[in-house]
Amino acid sequence: MIISEEIIKLILAIVVGGLIGAEREFRHRAAGFRTIIFICLGSTLFTMFSLELGGEVSPVRIAAHMVTGVGFLCAGVILEKKSRIVGLTTASTIWFTAAMGMGIGGGQYKIIAMALISAMVILWVFPKFEEWIFNVREMRTYEMVCEINRDRLKELEGIFKECGLQVKGHKLAKKNDEMVCNIDAYGAPENHERVMEKLFTEADVKEFRY
Repeated sequence: MIISEEIIKLILAIVVGGLIGAEREFRHRAAGFRTIIFICLGSTLFTMFSLELGGEVSPVRIAAHMVTGVGFLCAGVILEKKSRIVGLTTASTIWFTAAMGMGIGGGQYKIIAMALISAMVILWVFPKFEEWIFNVREMRTYEMVCEINRDRLKELEGIFKECGLQVKGHKLAKKNDEMVCNIDAYGAPENHERVMEKLFTEADVKEFRY
């Protein structure tokens, strides 16, 4: 029994989408296992239909519009959470999966194989490096309440620097008869712990949190 190339493409799209989607599902992301499979399978079908229906005049007409449609899907998973933008990796994964589907539909198997290996390395291995970088340069925002004294802000920043942290910025606000200082600092987790221990000993720091 000879399996047609179209069936091979569809099976390959399911396999590729499943491998990428499994990682997203494992990390409990918005676009999970089935979603990524459907994106890869759908983009494969659109490319196949485009090549078949477009003929020699416009063979990629349908596939070209698919890129715009995928962009809307990507925008739907990008959110702002606690002043941070989340979902960018998931959005880029959707974009990448759609490109993989187009490659499968176009029969670019060698490129797809290399791209899939690269994607697996990026998704499974690179997070270890990302975690290491985060531990070296962990960012925290500290909010401290003390008596009104603008010179006190410089003293507080000095404490952060003494503990090995880099101060990125600060904000001042007045609340009743007290001063609220917000300091953004980054550095190793153990240095953040040193700062917290130091702040506990500061008598005029009435409250602090991060």
